[in-house]
Amino acid sequence: MNNKANTNSISIFEKIGYSLGDGAANIAWRGVATFLFIFYTDVFGIAPAAVGVLMLVARSSDGISDVFMGIVGDRTKSKYGKFRPWILWTAIPLGVILSLLFTAPDLSDTGKLIYAYTTYILFTLIYTANNIPYGALMAVMTGNDKERTSIGSFRMVGAFAGGMLVQGALLYLVAMFGNVNPDIKITPAGVDTYVVAVTSPNDVENANIKTENGIATFKWTDDLTALDDEPSTSKSFKMNAGEKYSFIVEGEDNLNAKSISLINQKKGYSYSMYLMSAFLTVFMIITFYSTKERVKPPKAQKSNLKKDIKDLIRNKPWLVLLGIGLLFNVYNSIKQGIVVIYFTHYIQDQLLAASYMIGLTLASIAGAMVTATLSKKFGKKQLFIYSLIFSGAVNSLLYFCSEVDIASIFALGIISEFSAAIFPTLFFVMLGDAADYSEYKNGRRATGLIYSAGSFATKFGGGIAGAIIGFVLTAYNYNGLDLDSIRGAVPGIIMLMSWVPAVIAVITAVLMLIYPLGDEKLSEISQELNRRRLQESNNNQEVIDEEMIQI
Repeated sequence: MNNKANTNSISIFEKIGYSLGDGAANIAWRGVATFLFIFYTDVFGIAPAAVGVLMLVARSSDGISDVFMGIVGDRTKSKYGKFRPWILWTAIPLGVILSLLFTAPDLSDTGKLIYAYTTYILFTLIYTANNIPYGALMAVMTGNDKERTSIGSFRMVGAFAGGMLVQGALLYLVAMFGNVNPDIKITPAGVDTYVVAVTSPNDVENANIKTENGIATFKWTDDLTALDDEPSTSKSFKMNAGEKYSFIVEGEDNLNAKSISLINQKKGYSYSMYLMSAFLTVFMIITFYSTKERVKPPKAQKSNLKKDIKDLIRNKPWLVLLGIGLLFNVYNSIKQGIVVIYFTHYIQDQLLAASYMIGLTLASIAGAMVTATLSKKFGKKQLFIYSLIFSGAVNSLLYFCSEVDIASIFALGIISEFSAAIFPTLFFVMLGDAADYSEYKNGRRATGLIYSAGSFATKFGGGIAGAIIGFVLTAYNYNGLDLDSIRGAVPGIIMLMSWVPAVIAVITAVLMLIYPLGDEKLSEISQELNRRRLQESNNNQEVIDEEMIQI
C-alpha cells in the first residue's frame, strides 16, 4: 500500500466534490424530514397517526437493509473502488423516487396509504444503497484522522447547504409552481376591510390563500357560517372548479387582485420537488467523478462475513455510536419535522418558515466549519456532550415564545442549531474512528459495515421522530384539513417545537459519557495503524525487489 494515503492532505477540490454528495443527500433527507409530514397530512389527506405509523414501520427494517448494504459495499470490486460506484449507480434512482414521494395521485384513502408505503419504503432502500457507500467513502479517502475531521467539516457544510437549498427555496417554489391564477373580485366593506371572492378554473384539492405581504387577515363570510372561524393571515381549503369562495379581509389598504395569491399546494409541492431531484442527481454524479479511494483493507484480510459481524458487535465504540446516532437524529428530526407546521398553524405565516430554516442552515454551516477547531481544543467526546446540552437547553426556551415573538424565536432557533450542527459533523468522523479501532483491535477492516450505523441511525431516528410527532398531534386531535382541530392542537405543536426534543438531547449527552475513544487513545490507534501500514508497504517492496532480482 502507498503510505502517502495516510499522511498527505486531500485537495480542497476533492473535499468540495465530496461535500456535494451530502448536499444531494440532504436535498432528499431534509426535504423529507421537513416537508413530507405536512405534505401527507395537509395536502395528500392522510391522518397524522397513520403518517406516524408509516414512518416508524417503513424505517424499522432499515437495520437489516443498512447492514446488508454495508456488507455489499465492503465486497464490491470495480475499477472505481468499493464505494464510489454505488454513488453513481443510485444517483438517478434516488432522484426519481424522491419525485414520486411528493406526487399525490387521486386515490381512495386505502390507495393513498398503499402508495405512500410503497414509495416511502423504496425511498429508504435506495437512500441506503446510496448513503452508506457515500459515508464509508470518507474513511477510505485518507487514513489520517485529523484530515478526516477536515473532510467531515466540508461534508457537513455541503449537507447544510443542500438542506438550505430545499428548506429555504421549496415554499417559494411551491408558491410559484402552484399559482392557480383564479378570478378574484374585491368589494370594499369599510376602512381597510374588503370582501374577496375567488373562483378557480380547475378543482384544487388543497388551496392556500393569503396576501402578498401576509399582513391581512382572512375570515369566511357570513354566508358560509358552517365554516366560520377566527381570522388568520392565510386559509387552506378545497376548491371546486367554478365555485365562488368568499372571505372578509382586513388589515391592508388599497387591496387589489395582484396582492392576493391562491396556491395549489398539491401541484406546487410536486413540481418543486421534481426540480430539487434534478439538482440531487447532478450533485451525486459530480461527487463520483471528483473523489478517490486510497485506504485499502490489510492485504492479508480474507472475506469472512461471520468474522466481520462478530467484530462489529464487539466493537464498543460502534455500539455506543449506534445509540448516540439514533437519539440525536430523533432530536434533529423532530425539530425539522415540526417547523413548517409550527409556522403555518401557530405563527400563521407559512412562508416565514422558509426564512427561519435559511437562518438555521446558515447557523449549521457556521457550526460545521468550527467543529474541527473546537474538537482540537475540547476533544471530540467532550465537544459532543457540551454541544448536546447547550443546544437542548436553548431549544427548550421556545416554549415561552408567543406567536408574535418572532425575533426571539429566530434567535433561539439559530443559537440552538449552531450547536446542533456539531453532532452530525462529529458523528460521521467518529464512525471512521470506530473503523480504525476495529482494524487496530482485530487486524480487520469492514468500513462499509461500520458506516451502516450512520444510515440506520439517520433513518430509524427519523422514523421514531415522525411517530412521536404523529402521536402527539393525534393526542391533540390534529387534522390538517380542519381549522378547529388545528387550533386545538397548538399546545402540542409548541411542545414538539421546544421541550420534547430538549429532553432527548439530555438523554443523548448522558449516553455519550460511556464512549471509550478519547484523544489519547485515538492518537495511539493512529500511530499503530500507520506503523503497520508502513511495515506492510515495506514488506511488499521487499517482495517486489526479490522478484526483480530473480528476473
